[in-house]
Amino acid sequence: MTTFKDLGLSEHVLSTLTALGFDTPTPIQAEAIPLVMEGHDLIGLAQTGTGKTAAFGLPMIEKMLKDDKRPDPRNIRALVLAPTRELVNQIAANLKDFVKKTPLKIGLVVGGASINKQSEQLARGVDILVATPGRLLDLVARRAVTLTQARYLVLDEADQMLDLGFIHDLRKISKLVPKNRQTLLFSATMPKAIADLSSEYLSNPKRVEVTPPGKAADKVEQYVHFVQGASQKTELLKKSLTENPQGLALVFSRTKHGAEKLMKHLEHTGFSVASIHGNKSQGQRERALKNFRDGQTRVLVATDVAARGIDVPGVTHVYNYDLPEVADAYVHRIGRTARAGRDGIAIAFCAPDEIRLLRDIERLMNIDIAVASGEVPADRARPKGGRGGNGARNAGRPAGNGHAERRPRPQGGSDNVHRAERSAPSPFAGDDLLASGEPRKQHRKGQGPAAQAAHETAIAKRPGGNRNGRPGQKQGEWRNRNHGGGNAAGGQSREAGAGAQGQRKRVNTAPRRDEA
Repeated sequence: MTTFKDLGLSEHVLSTLTALGFDTPTPIQAEAIPLVMEGHDLIGLAQTGTGKTAAFGLPMIEKMLKDDKRPDPRNIRALVLAPTRELVNQIAANLKDFVKKTPLKIGLVVGGASINKQSEQLARGVDILVATPGRLLDLVARRAVTLTQARYLVLDEADQMLDLGFIHDLRKISKLVPKNRQTLLFSATMPKAIADLSSEYLSNPKRVEVTPPGKAADKVEQYVHFVQGASQKTELLKKSLTENPQGLALVFSRTKHGAEKLMKHLEHTGFSVASIHGNKSQGQRERALKNFRDGQTRVLVATDVAARGIDVPGVTHVYNYDLPEVADAYVHRIGRTARAGRDGIAIAFCAPDEIRLLRDIERLMNIDIAVASGEVPADRARPKGGRGGNGARNAGRPAGNGHAERRPRPQGGSDNVHRAERSAPSPFAGDDLLASGEPRKQHRKGQGPAAQAAHETAIAKRPGGNRNGRPGQKQGEWRNRNHGGGNAAGGQSREAGAGAQGQRKRVNTAPRRDEA
């Protein structure tokens, strides 16, 4: 069995790990630490709760201790970026444990906290800075910190940073960090966008993958309740919480408003509950998380903003009150339970308008989630081929009208007939017999043959054959009327282009100022 000593860590770091209760490395740690120690760029893929912070933190700390350098004022030696405040706090707390009894200093900067205090902290320089991208750029703009001495760049939970729209911030930050750096990218999932990001920021990276992307922790039991609406979700949730009074439950809502509304309802009915979402201040979020970790609060209602920053080993149940729009988020949500080798239960509520989301989740994880209650919809089955995401739109359509096979078109017309060939049912008997012939050419209103013939007849009856009844002008005559001017040279009369349905053509008019 591999031990931390086998990975090349120093005696000081080993003694710190022993004091913290770290006995044997996890698979991601066993594979990643030696590669980082050798100086390789790295892509690390592992499910949540497997110790990714130690996988990049321990070798980085080991190398920085050997360098025996100090950062200049307002500068840093290593930068760790994470998408949420909770995750930044969690990473910083772990790193502070790892650097005990060493001269290394850990700093953290997040939004929602005093930027002046953060500037004071950075004024003395820090060895490892853990930050959210937005607040870091704010501090860079204030010249409170520079990144010119950073030799390590870590992107943790990179896929969520892309989901939250941080790609432009990441590009700006990467230009501020020296090119001769070591870059480490860690994530639980590997969408195509992450592959593109790695090719842009990493140089010949090594890839460590200890679990297939999209796979949840093995000890998580997953169930789904099929419901008819939000009221049934709430009743099932309250029933399950009542049946597990000693458990720690994490409930995920899709929106901030929904999370707060659900929290107040549960609180009103007697549950010990708190909420954590983007509308809460940093202090409120930290207090709610601390009370939940200490067991004073038994139920925590959260949005996805907190999904990857909650590291509470005692979470027994994760409830997906609303299924996430992105299937990868489901993996991160249920990864909050069954941590550190424990068992956990994940329960999802699926309304009729969420069938497509459930199908995408099952396709990503390559499983069929066990049904706990409710009537299984007929369109729940996962398609065997093709791309996902269209289940809801295709629900109710006859099978076989997709890309796999084309059926012959019925003579009498069908739902698949092109819109231009589809006509409303006629109330006159015998019209159905005519419909089986060649389709008639469709004309816009007023442009059919009959309309054109009537138009030409009307023109012919006007004096001089002119549309407006005025005598025709001679060739080359200069026009000077209010409705337009120009040179008629070339013999172009106003009757030219009569088939253009009366659209007037401006002749030799000067361009307007805003068109120039």
